[in-house]
Amino acid sequence: MQGEIRLSFAASHPAFADHFPGRPIVPGVLLLDAAIHAIVQARDGTAGGSAIGQVSSAKFLSPVTPDESLTLSWRDTGQGQIRFDIAGSDRQVATGVLGWAPP
Repeated sequence: MQGEIRLSFAASHPAFADHFPGRPIVPGVLLLDAAIHAIVQARDGTAGGSAIGQVSSAKFLSPVTPDESLTLSWRDTGQGQIRFDIAGSDRQVATGVLGWAPP
């Protein structure tokens, strides 16, 4: 399984009020949550089927600003894990490996 989608976080998102006032950036947890939801939905066609059981690694490499256009791509490693990458127009912003929960 592999896939790719576009992501953007609206400047009106409540997380920006405290992260950080005057210079808002997307919290890493929002990037990770978007990746998990998109991958699970792509696998099952809904957000309620499979579950991610483990975040094996997650690295946040570059800040993301409100309304910035991002591309989330992922691929199955063949070992029960999914590798994901999130990129902006000119740089990689996050990468990681997720593991499926046992049935």
